Amino acid sequence: MASNSIPVGCSKLRRCSKQIRQQRARLYIIWRCTVLLLNWQD
Repeated sequence: MASNSIPVGCSKLRRCSKQIRQQRARLYIIWRCTVLLLNWQD
């Protein structure tokens, strides 16, 4: 994907999607740890 074909407005949207992706990754890690802890206690 060529960077020069992307409109200027998309850069802000791309930054937002990057933050959302990082937040989802963090939530996923927390969820995995919770599941592991719950399974470990049993």
